[in-house]
Amino acid sequence: MVKVLFCYICLFVLMLSLKAQDIVQSKTYPKGVFQYPLDLPPSTAGSFGELRANHFHSGLDFRTNRRTGYPVHAAMYGYVSRLRVQVGGFGNAVYLTHPNGYTTVYAHLDHLIPELAQAVRKYQYEHETFETDFRLQPFQFPVTKGQLIAISGNTGASGGPHLHFEIRDSLTEETINPQLFGLTIADQIPPAITGISIYHLNGKPFSENTLRNSFAVAGSGGSYRLTQPQTLNLSGEIGFGITAYDQNSSSVNHNGIYSLELKLDGRTVYTFAVERFAFDQTHAINGYIDYPEYLRSRRWIQKCFIPPGSHISLYPQSENRGVMTFNDTLQHDVEYLVKDIAGNTSSLKLKVQSSIPKDRPVATFAGTRFRYDQRNEYNNGPVKVVVTPGNLYDDVDFMYSLLPQKPGTYSATHRIHNKYTPIHANYDLWIKPNVSIGSLAGKAVIVNAASGSVGGIYQDGYVKAKPAAFGDFYIRVDTLAPVITPINIRNGSNLAAVRSIMLRASDNLSGIKSYRAEIDGKWVLLEQDYKTRVFRYTFDDNIGSGEHQFNFTVTDGKDNTSTYTATFNR
Repeated sequence: MVKVLFCYICLFVLMLSLKAQDIVQSKTYPKGVFQYPLDLPPSTAGSFGELRANHFHSGLDFRTNRRTGYPVHAAMYGYVSRLRVQVGGFGNAVYLTHPNGYTTVYAHLDHLIPELAQAVRKYQYEHETFETDFRLQPFQFPVTKGQLIAISGNTGASGGPHLHFEIRDSLTEETINPQLFGLTIADQIPPAITGISIYHLNGKPFSENTLRNSFAVAGSGGSYRLTQPQTLNLSGEIGFGITAYDQNSSSVNHNGIYSLELKLDGRTVYTFAVERFAFDQTHAINGYIDYPEYLRSRRWIQKCFIPPGSHISLYPQSENRGVMTFNDTLQHDVEYLVKDIAGNTSSLKLKVQSSIPKDRPVATFAGTRFRYDQRNEYNNGPVKVVVTPGNLYDDVDFMYSLLPQKPGTYSATHRIHNKYTPIHANYDLWIKPNVSIGSLAGKAVIVNAASGSVGGIYQDGYVKAKPAAFGDFYIRVDTLAPVITPINIRNGSNLAAVRSIMLRASDNLSGIKSYRAEIDGKWVLLEQDYKTRVFRYTFDDNIGSGEHQFNFTVTDGKDNTSTYTATFNR
């Protein structure tokens, strides 16, 4: 009986092992060498590669019971190689380099252990800056596996208390899915499929005008079907899309899937997998999703075909970029396979009745076609646009239109294509003022009507900028200085009983470029909180009793400056 039970246990372990290995993976990674960074049962609020606005999520977000203050431990022995403080982004972050060729990253930390905090503070005062990003010499701060390095927090652009954790390739800086190293999360739940989309491409670039059909999906437990069962009648070049999410056994959060395969008549024609990626690829999420539909409805539809201008490592395999051609009279089988990193799988099967494409009138476009792999330029005199190779995911039928001039502006409003076409990085935009700008030329900026100033310099009769999106643009000038609002300090305040000086600062157009605080003529550290927009100086032993003078100077992107001055007593 004991032998039989032992055999069943071995078989069960073997099945689990095979299940875990049945995932798309280009490389193998060492398991058992990294430990979990928190003394908590592993539970995640965000998965690796998860779809986020303008980026793929680059690590695991470990839950910390919605509070700060948990010890953060080194996942492996090595040394502290980098320390970083950001207003947004990661907030307080520690990077550890390990001898096996990997680097671990710990972000949104509340504070660091004293010796690391001292190194950060020393750098801040030497360089008179709050934001810091500097590297350390190997073994300047060695760490052992499990050593305390920081306390979990909620700093930077975090959406709540948690620990953001990454494992990177030390040589390439690519970030890698930590669960491939054995840092698994309990998961017996297959991904959920909530809808599919069909795109009628037929040789045209993908755009907001691409004909698309959406279908609702029903099912559970890994088996899904169309809510209204039917055979899909398709002809010509077709792209598929899907809406799906994953959920693990330790959390109710809807996380991202690990992999997606699309099969045609049993043959895999498209694969997507969040194994690893480089940070210069992360913005390509806008080429991966149906970006126009995301802007219109905030739905995350994952396109199962690859834009010709997207070159990210998250597409390990495809045939014809995943685009299927239906040009016969046969019935075909199409299947979606969606997996999480634990190997739990969901499937949705479709029947497609193919037909021979009918002759369609050749579409003509009177404008300029921008090619994704070429330098593209549009110039009509008042406006010039240059898009370099690598910034478009597909060819674009570029459009331009002139809109009425807004009051208080120095140019007409120029519609540069439209917001539904994503840009990978940025492009060059020149706009010529249509009224005299004179001595205000140095204060000129280009404004995106949807998002605000994109900066700009005046040169050769134009205001030039590098926007990261298409849209409606015009010229304004910024002559207004930032506004400083004190919170707990006034001229003559007695601050003996408070721990810190707090203020806020804002700017109407070009944005805050720099700030500086001094007490009695000496620079002091103002910490800036991303969420509250509060600037805070915390008193230390250098400020003794008696009267002191506090000065706070803020400069915007066009060098307009405001200064707040107050005396106080301690």
